[in-house]
Formats: sequence, structure tokens, C-alpha cells
Amino acid sequence: MVEEVQKHSVHTLVFRSLKRTHDMFVADNGKPVPLDEESHKRKMAIKLRNEYGPVLHMPTSKENFKEKGPQNAADSYGHKQYPANQGQDVEYLVTGTHPYPPGPGVALTADTKIQRMPSESAAQSLAVALPSSQARADANRTAPGGNEYRHPGAPDRSQPAAMNSIVMEAGNTKNSALMAKKAPTMPKPQWHPPWKLYRVISGHLGWVRCIAVEPGNQWFVTGSADRTIKIWDLASGKLKLSLTGHISTVRGVIVSTRSPYLFSCGEDKQVKCWDLEYNKVIRHYHGHLSAVYGLDLHPTIDVLVTCSRDSTARIWDVRTKASVHTLSGHTNAVATVRCQAAEPQIITGSHDTTIRLWDLVAGKTRSGLWFYIQDITHLHLVLQIT
Repeated sequence: MVEEVQKHSVHTLVFRSLKRTHDMFVADNGKPVPLDEESHKRKMAIKLRNEYGPVLHMPTSKENFKEKGPQNAADSYGHKQYPANQGQDVEYLVTGTHPYPPGPGVALTADTKIQRMPSESAAQSLAVALPSSQARADANRTAPGGNEYRHPGAPDRSQPAAMNSIVMEAGNTKNSALMAKKAPTMPKPQWHPPWKLYRVISGHLGWVRCIAVEPGNQWFVTGSADRTIKIWDLASGKLKLSLTGHISTVRGVIVSTRSPYLFSCGEDKQVKCWDLEYNKVIRHYHGHLSAVYGLDLHPTIDVLVTCSRDSTARIWDVRTKASVHTLSGHTNAVATVRCQAAEPQIITGSHDTTIRLWDLVAGKTRSGLWFYIQDITHLHLVLQIT
């Protein structure tokens, strides 16, 4: 007879699995990870080179080694300490001047010798600069003037290029110190009062896809996925008017500065011209074969430009509704279009990752000049040979 297996909830099974995992590793919980001597030594050497590389060649005093104790002393965690100059000989020691007699004609003996030592403040606050190879050779030939000496057989080492040599005062002694250049800092932005939410306006039943402000700054218009166009009072935020006529999402609206007209386009392939004195459509612009994504008006002439998912942009005569040019060349949907009075008068951006500059008169790309977007932050200019 087959014994029936008891069924458990998912919560119970997960809890049991967590408990088994905890019991498996509970013996090692809280134990420190054993230190690998070789990896720790290599990590410290890399850290010293990366963080203190520019100053590893600086002079080192013998007193520092005496105060710090043995080189491989262990810290409170049992980790060995590795000095900055491990693996290489210390080239320079701060020892003060060479012994010299008190005056001319006096023999240099243990009783008459004078040796000037650097002050404690100077030794602690400043690192003595390393002279160039020729200057060190001259210093070795001259007597008591210098306060550094080089070990015999040690190679010459030039100063790093990233350091600036400056002269600083320490007590009564002038010392030349090497200081790293400061990294450039970002300018601090000018403070302004926090932006506050002025008003929240609701009324659309779908995504609000486009907004345009009337040139007189009295009202603004919005187009939405609920297929309506709404006009709002800018000062009070109250709804003034709702326009219906599109049968799909309204994707673009713009208000004319030359006439009391409002232009709209949508995913129903329609481009409409609304007379705001009568609040009704007075013109339709037919020609696009797919959804119309955007539109713009030329600032100086009665020309309307629209862009569509059919990979084209069209130039329309506002009054006659005639299609002046069909701007073809993009290989994917044209998402946005802008017009300006200066050349290039029309610029389009497309889903094919290109931006095209158009000649309004000829109705084609200006001089074969176009932009290619390699990624979202870089624009690479490519010149086509036409």
C-alpha cells in the first residue's frame, strides 16, 4: 500500500529550506576569513603604488623608522604592515648638513665640527624637494651647503611631471616642496528657491501627448489619447473649450502666430486646421499613409510641415491645402520636425537614428549633410559625397 505524501504550503517549504541552509553554515558564522599572506601583500603593494605613487620617492628620515618600530610589525588585527618603500632601496635621508669647522684654518675634528640639523617643524611639515640629476651631482661635490645625500650606486631619478615645485617657509628655513596639482572642481551652482507645484489640471481621460501655448500667453491647448483637444485658461487653469473630431490619439497641436488657426494631427492619419473664431475644422490635409506624429509651422511663410510613421515629412500650403513637397529619405518613422526662418529651415528626427536637414525650396536633404546618432549621448557628423 502506497503511503500518502503529506502536502505542505509553499511558505512552509521555503521556511524549511532556509532553516536547513542556516543549520548547514551556522558553525562557521562569525568566524573571520583566513588571511592569505601573499594576496594581502600584493593588495597593499598595489594600494601604495596607486594612492601614494607620486610621493614614494620623497625623502625618508631614519627617526620615522625608529618611531614606527620594525618594518613588518603587526597591527591590532594581526595584519603585517608593509612600508612604502618595500622592494626598493631608500635613496634619500634627511640628515642635516655635513660636518664643517667653525672657521677658516680650523681643523675638522670631533670637538670642533659643526653640523646644522633641520628644525623639527620643518621636518614634520615639509618634504624636502629632490633636485635634478645635475644639481645633485653638484651638491655632492660641494661641501656643507646641502642637507641631503645620495647613497653610493643609487640611480638618478627625475621629478615626476605631475608635480609643481614651490618654495615654502618653515621656521627660519626656506624649503622647496613638491605639491600635487589640485584636481579641477565643478562650479557650485547658484542657489534658487525650490520650484513649487503651481497647479494640477485634470480633465483628459487618456495620455496627454502634446501641448502648445497661444502666442498671447492667455491660454494653452492640449491633445490627448482620448481623441479630444482641450483649451485651458493659463491664469486660472479652467477648461475653456473641448474640440472633438479626431478618431484616434492626438499626437501634435500648434497655434498659428499669423492667423487665428489651430493645427492638429493624430494617429488617424489626419491633419486638421481649426478656426478658433468658429471652433470648427475648416481644412483637412490628406496625404500621409500612416499615423502623423508631429507638425510645425514656418515662422515667416504660410507653410505647414508634418511628419509621419510612413517615413516621410510633408510640406503643405496652409491656404490651398496642396502638398508642396514630400520629404523622403528616412528609412523609419519620422518622430519630430522643427521649422525655422534661417537655414536649414526644416529639421527632422527619425526612428532610423538620423537627423536630416532639408532644403525647403528643393525639397531634399541639404548638400547631403546628415547626422548619425551612435548612442544617446554622442552625435557623429558624416558627410555624404553627392
